[in-house]
Amino acid sequence: MTAPHAPAVSDEDFDQIRGLVADFIRSKVVPREQEISETNAIPEDLRAQAAEIGLFGYAIPQEWGGLGLDLTQDVELAMEFGYTSLALRSMFGTNNGIAGQVLVNFGTDEQKKEWLERIASGEVVASFALTEPGAGSNPSGLRTKAVRDGDDWVINGQKRFITNAPIADLFVVFARTRPADESGTGIAVFLVPADTPGLEVGVKDKKMGQEGAWTADVNFTDVRVPSSALVGGDEDAGYRAAMTSLARGRVHIAALAVGTAQRALDESVEYAASATQGGTPIGDFQLVQAMLADQQTGVLAGRALVRETARKYVTGEDRRIAPSAAKLYCTEMAGKVADLAVQVHGGSGYMREVTVERIYRDVRLLRLYEGTSEIQRLIIGGGLVRAAKNR
Repeated sequence: MTAPHAPAVSDEDFDQIRGLVADFIRSKVVPREQEISETNAIPEDLRAQAAEIGLFGYAIPQEWGGLGLDLTQDVELAMEFGYTSLALRSMFGTNNGIAGQVLVNFGTDEQKKEWLERIASGEVVASFALTEPGAGSNPSGLRTKAVRDGDDWVINGQKRFITNAPIADLFVVFARTRPADESGTGIAVFLVPADTPGLEVGVKDKKMGQEGAWTADVNFTDVRVPSSALVGGDEDAGYRAAMTSLARGRVHIAALAVGTAQRALDESVEYAASATQGGTPIGDFQLVQAMLADQQTGVLAGRALVRETARKYVTGEDRRIAPSAAKLYCTEMAGKVADLAVQVHGGSGYMREVTVERIYRDVRLLRLYEGTSEIQRLIIGGGLVRAAKNR
């Protein structure tokens, strides 16, 4: 266990930041959820407000222009982000999370200097290009190749379901430089500007939910980048960078799920207290109360788990099993809470333009991205068995 951690932002200052974010979410974003859903886009004025209060760089270190929040603070904001359309968080999530953290933890000083301040300000949108048609939650199946050619690297391959690809300025691209061997995984990661010749972004995916969060295929055909684009100057940094960023991201997604479940619960309680059946508020019926009780219990358990997991991540106690456990429990819990919310609402819960109907569709993705529930179970179970063998 490491020494006690002193965050860059004090508790007092963070309380102000959280209050500012909560007010922004509830007073500015929540009233426009229907607009986001119908237009499949985040309004430009909301994007500008998010940038102004530092949301594109809240988890980027202060020396690079960010707020420098640690993961225990990150999850508190994520629970606020989850309270509204998940597309809002998606807009700046990769800058702070899986893409930005690759640069923060593995980039050279020159790479950080070139990109991080612009990422933190929102001038640059960074996109994490790992998933492929044949390699998703487990990056070891990667097929995209990078071949050295003189002082350059030439990248060929296809990425799929890449968040923010249609608006990205920078792609953090994972590629195989050689087959895995005893010296390493052979997976590297490269910084590829979106305007690099040979890089082509496909049409926006049509998804079940999360309107306004754009994903697309990204194709690389003889994409040439200089050797300075190799993150950390290390051909084997890719797998470690992916695993490190994903573990941290899983705690963030768990917190996001808790925030969304809280919104579904709040909508359910409000509906149960006001809607009547035969002249009686449905919240007076014990079977409806039982559904609300199950929702509340899941939310409380998820919030406690997320906070404890974030604390253990920051101290270094557990950066593998606990993040997977939190992601597994909280995303599955959010799915159950959303399902109960539709049930509480009855027929109206199945109608478009009703908040819980949108939530029901939105949360389904949480069990899939940044590692499916099945992958989390393998990480947890395998890790426990390995630890027992090594005792």
